[in-house]
Amino acid sequence: MEFTGSQTIAASREQVWQGLNDATVLQECIPGCEAFTAESEDEYKAVVVASVGPVKARFKGTLELSERDAPNGYRIVGQGEGGIAGFGKMTATVTLADAEDGTLLTYVAEAQVGGKLAQIGSRLVTSVANKLAAEFFKRFNATLSAANEPAAE
Repeated sequence: MEFTGSQTIAASREQVWQGLNDATVLQECIPGCEAFTAESEDEYKAVVVASVGPVKARFKGTLELSERDAPNGYRIVGQGEGGIAGFGKMTATVTLADAEDGTLLTYVAEAQVGGKLAQIGSRLVTSVANKLAAEFFKRFNATLSAANEPAAE
């Protein structure tokens, strides 16, 4: 399954880059994320609870960042195991570009699922993935916007 999308984020490219490389920000923004810890500069471990149709599972997995080109983008390789629910694997390329209202983030991702997730069907999996991406960007935008607001005196 392939997923593509873009989002304008109301922050500078440098701020977006910093947010995309901050484990705390990512944990706050990833829907269902219970834990997101840096194992090294390029590798993270995550625990995410997700529901796809009748299947709800806690996925434990890893994300590895490569081909870093600060502040222009990187490549992500991730995989997660959800026990009886199955597994998911994903590779994505994320690019950042200056935009009139901030930064344009574009992603192209390829995903594979197995186990019960694969039995559900790609349409439902794609729909849920798109909803999760939309929620991530809503939270990410809000987090960066809050960081840009001047502190109240």
